[in-house]
Amino acid sequence: MPELLIYKSLIVVFLLLGLFVAERNSPAASVPVYIKTGSRVIKNLSLWLGNSLISPLIVLPITLYAVSWSGVWDGNWRGDWLDGWGGLLLDIVLLDLWIYWWHRVNHRLPLLWRFHKVHHLDQWLDVTSAVRFHFGEVILSALVRGVVIVCLGMPLSSVILFETLVLLSAGFHHSNLRLPVKFEWALSQIIITPSIHWIHHHVTQQDTDSNYGALFSFWDRFFGSKSQSVRTADMVIGLDQRNDKKFLQLLLEPFRRSGRC
Repeated sequence: MPELLIYKSLIVVFLLLGLFVAERNSPAASVPVYIKTGSRVIKNLSLWLGNSLISPLIVLPITLYAVSWSGVWDGNWRGDWLDGWGGLLLDIVLLDLWIYWWHRVNHRLPLLWRFHKVHHLDQWLDVTSAVRFHFGEVILSALVRGVVIVCLGMPLSSVILFETLVLLSAGFHHSNLRLPVKFEWALSQIIITPSIHWIHHHVTQQDTDSNYGALFSFWDRFFGSKSQSVRTADMVIGLDQRNDKKFLQLLLEPFRRSGRC
């Protein structure tokens, strides 16, 4: 397990770093003049660093505890027919379906939105936006995911692979990387691309409350949450009449009295 986690971390860090460099060499849209790029990146990475520190203390133990109970709870329903690549693929699809609905619920329940709002207060998108989450949301997500792991009897290998894929996918679809139009359209039929996810961060709430997919793009089409809006170079990112906040203010934001958006 330690080796798996090390390999996962190295793969994610190096590929996200590659995306970070690529999007600055070939951006799809220019950064608005009112965005302080340097301080924004530092703030996003600070949130990521904080979550990285709590992960081995809270998130990882929750996951390991859930995996240890998954074999007891599932009554061996998986059987031999879910061994190997077939079971691994099914686990990825089921975990992605879970994260689709978890993301959607985060936009619907006021308590969860208080934490998720920190992610949406970012006024621009790049690879660093993919790791900008409040620690409260990370912990709540780990707890709910633990229940899913136990109920579906998922092995640790499936969870680690899914985490790796989702982190890489998040870095990709939050990025400002310019892609050939036809190539991105082809990708978007299967996975979430920047043209899809940037709509989710559009300042218009109707778009913010759409395009919830994390890995596969067909969930939004299937469940009727796909936005009909088209990404444009001048699209305004963030929440209506809400400016981004300083690092300490973001940490305290979920505990302040505020409205839905």
